[in-house]
Amino acid sequence: MGTRELVRVASLGDPPVRWLLAAILLGVLAVGAGVGLMATSGYLISRAALQPPVMALSVAIVGVRFFGIARGALRYLERLVSHDATLRSLVRLRVAVYRRLEPLVPGDVGDVRVGDLLERFVADVDSLQSVILRILNPFAVAVGAALLAVLVAALTLPSAGGALCTGLLLAGVALPLLTGRLGRRAAAREAPARARVTADLVDALRCAPELVAYGHGERTALSIDAGTAVLARIRRRTALVAALGEGSLTALTLLTTVAVVATAAPAVADGRLAGTSLAMLTLLALASFEAVRPLPAAIEQLDLCRGAASRIAEITDREPRICDPVSPIELGRVSTIALNAVDFRYGPTAPPVLKGACLTLRTGRITALTGASGTGKSTIAHLLLRFHDPDAGSITFDGTDARLLHQHSIRSWIGSAGQDAHLFPTSIRENLRIGQPAATDPQLHDALARVHADEWIASLPSGLNTIVAENGANISGGQRQRLALARVLLADVALLILDEPTAHLDRETAAPLLHDLLAAARAEGLGVLLITHDRLDPSSVDEVLTLRNGRIEPATVAT
Repeated sequence: MGTRELVRVASLGDPPVRWLLAAILLGVLAVGAGVGLMATSGYLISRAALQPPVMALSVAIVGVRFFGIARGALRYLERLVSHDATLRSLVRLRVAVYRRLEPLVPGDVGDVRVGDLLERFVADVDSLQSVILRILNPFAVAVGAALLAVLVAALTLPSAGGALCTGLLLAGVALPLLTGRLGRRAAAREAPARARVTADLVDALRCAPELVAYGHGERTALSIDAGTAVLARIRRRTALVAALGEGSLTALTLLTTVAVVATAAPAVADGRLAGTSLAMLTLLALASFEAVRPLPAAIEQLDLCRGAASRIAEITDREPRICDPVSPIELGRVSTIALNAVDFRYGPTAPPVLKGACLTLRTGRITALTGASGTGKSTIAHLLLRFHDPDAGSITFDGTDARLLHQHSIRSWIGSAGQDAHLFPTSIRENLRIGQPAATDPQLHDALARVHADEWIASLPSGLNTIVAENGANISGGQRQRLALARVLLADVALLILDEPTAHLDRETAAPLLHDLLAAARAEGLGVLLITHDRLDPSSVDEVLTLRNGRIEPATVAT
């Protein structure tokens, strides 16, 4: 269960096969060198006890030195190659998961909490690095190195090879299957439990002021503690199973070594095996279990990775409701955008938001849209950006249905500045350059001047290099709104959607800012859709529309 999802999700990272094969080969050689070191050391100790001439020991001495140096060098190279392959694959996997998530936002992941989505994108994707490092590589190395050790033991003494083979099969197959079965339930519960804790923590941090203000801080902390306690119990069970597997593996190693000695001792007594080979076989048996020692943990990681892959696939397998056509129509810069008898609701059972709504927006023309809260004004902005498609009617760009156009093209024609625009925890300069990555500092200052933010930026010690805190926590709501407006002015668009652009500003500041903003848009020939509750100066706009009961009333031409 979950294996198919694991293979499918892991393949999104396009693992480099050549590097993986190289890592496996180096791993087999490293374990083989360790086995060779122990076996040669056993022979050397036994042979030296007979006090032969030093020249008789020279080959064994060189062998010990060779295997000792080779073991460290090969292990280093194996780690280097396997981690390089893993990190390359992980980078590609994270990008692939993001690309599959992007079309689902904002409408198709509404049933997943923000913290849970973050957990899937970060922790679950990170856990898939174990597929190469702790699952695929250890199993392949175990098979190759175990076969090599059994072959050497069988060539030395067939019965010893048989005993070693039996012990390695028990330790490398039966024991991992048993510990995997015992720990599978805990592994399946760990990722969801961790996701719940992360989601609760993210929600608590986002809503901390409200929780404290209304006296719910203690209750929230207790809820998080309860979730953490559940996760701790699951991890204790996992650790207990891991300890059981480690102890059982040690016992199997000792029992197998005793079995090899028990089969080899009679052979030495009756002359079928040289006495110096007894120590060699003993130490070889002990060293060969290095190959299978990671396997119980690999089975545990396999179960964890299955769960992580299933959680990732549950999101990435969703088909976005908004899809690009196979052969999108290419248009130049558009001049007219229209809603034609649009019906829309947010779900089959949800009440209608728009009913036969009609609206025409043109470049060089400023349209104000008013209406009570919750009537669907912001919904119109989302439809224009094609975050949703209408249930009936159409949205056209220069007469072409939006469904026939590429989403990227639509969003390159429309710039939107919402009342809750997001700021990233980076410099003011980089936040502004989201609107125009190639913008120069003079262009940035010009955009800031248009939104009356140039004096504020000049007063900052670091100017444009000032770092904005997470979610703009170190600046006021009005300053955040000004930066969002400056950002959208930098974008080379045909239509500006200004959704409550002065929501966080005082009246004395809001009126001149809006006047200058609309004047700048008019001077550049931009179309503007101004969504607002504020009373407007009729001379500043070309028409005022009202959204009521899902319909847009006929325009009132400004005089």
